[in-house]
Amino acid sequence: MNLLIENLPFLLDGAMVALSLLAVVLTLGCAIGVTIALLQIYGPLPLKVAVGLYERIFRGIPPVVLLLLVYHGGSEYVSLSPFWSAGVALGLSSGAYQSQIFRGAILNVPVGQMLAGRAMGMSKWQAVRWVILPSAARHTILPWGNEFSSQLKATSLAYVIGVVELTRQAKYIISSTQGNVLLVFAAVALTYFLMNRFGNWAFARLNKAISIPGMSTAT
Repeated sequence: MNLLIENLPFLLDGAMVALSLLAVVLTLGCAIGVTIALLQIYGPLPLKVAVGLYERIFRGIPPVVLLLLVYHGGSEYVSLSPFWSAGVALGLSSGAYQSQIFRGAILNVPVGQMLAGRAMGMSKWQAVRWVILPSAARHTILPWGNEFSSQLKATSLAYVIGVVELTRQAKYIISSTQGNVLLVFAAVALTYFLMNRFGNWAFARLNKAISIPGMSTAT
């Protein structure tokens, strides 16, 4: 316990780096996911094919390979720090998965809402922006909570390219104390578990807060 108390600031620093990286990944993934979902549903055929290939490819590549590809391969063209390389790599992967979350949510919106928007004089994309997307967002909360959990755990992979997140901080502590592997990594596992549970609880509370009686929501 004394060891954990003494090194608690380092573990907390690592946890904050992991959460910061998670915020970058989910933000980039959300932007990519919404764009892909809209193009898959409403875009012209060539763009549907292009984004469909993107989604299939990036869902099929392991995140750790993307990390190495962006960090080492991308450095030949753009100089990125390990943190931002991890954010881009995991964000590209998350965008492919989030696209299917948003695609399913958009398709879950009744067709009559689009027709109602067009009947009010909106263009197709105005109806999508002001009618379809707000309605679809309600159906993405719980699936997005699953993506939160998945990407939170994926941030630990950033260890391989030198990001000093929670896992690497644990490795530093083990090296400096000449042992205590089980104790330190047990503390890391507990930290990830608590962050994961709190995130899932927050998404469940948000889903309940915005639910409308009589309107079905994603389960």
